[in-house]
Amino acid sequence: DHEHPHEHDHEHIALESDRRTISITQSILSQNDRWAERNRGYFLAKGLSVLNVLSSPGAGKTALLERTMTELRDRLKSAIIVGDLATDNDAKRLQRSGAEVIQITTGTVCHLEAEMISRALQQMHLDGVKLLAIENVGNLVCPAAYDLGEHLRVVLFSVTEGEDKPLKYPVMFKTADIVLISKIDLAEAVEFNRELALHNIRQIAPQAKILEVSAKTGEGMENWCELLLTL
Repeated sequence: DHEHPHEHDHEHIALESDRRTISITQSILSQNDRWAERNRGYFLAKGLSVLNVLSSPGAGKTALLERTMTELRDRLKSAIIVGDLATDNDAKRLQRSGAEVIQITTGTVCHLEAEMISRALQQMHLDGVKLLAIENVGNLVCPAAYDLGEHLRVVLFSVTEGEDKPLKYPVMFKTADIVLISKIDLAEAVEFNRELALHNIRQIAPQAKILEVSAKTGEGMENWCELLLTL
């Protein structure tokens, strides 16, 4: 019997530590929300439509944005903020689209935060820019909790990732305004079950508009670009 109090102490300490972690996390998120509101006010004043583009690594965010900005170049002035853990490869690639591009290197941080966006905005020339796309760090967990002040949250998942992606990452998909199924040119090769994927998205994210695109072949890009022109 003498072991019981000892076990209880351990449990008590764990609970205290959990509470502390929760309160620190809540504090970080409420601070982030304040920066997000500030960003939202700035975007409104500038007349900017802002996308927060999210996916797991390799789902095709960069390819999608490069093709999108290239196709919109003559109709809409756009800019891109790219978040990446280390390299600036994506930023260099996106510059080919003619959009102004700025890179945020996050180091060990697996998501972008509203304050990072605020700092990046100070270095950008946004006169006449109507569309700002934020390419978030490739991750379907952490970025879900961080509002950047965006108007639309766009979540990509590629046919190569399987139909159950929305079921595995419900928190992210529940926050999506638009879900883009990407790399649809590979659907047949990977035996992608389109109906099942659509069912899973609708189950988790009934609020989201669903589009299917291939940045490689251009399939579905017209619908996507038309949507952006109506923002």
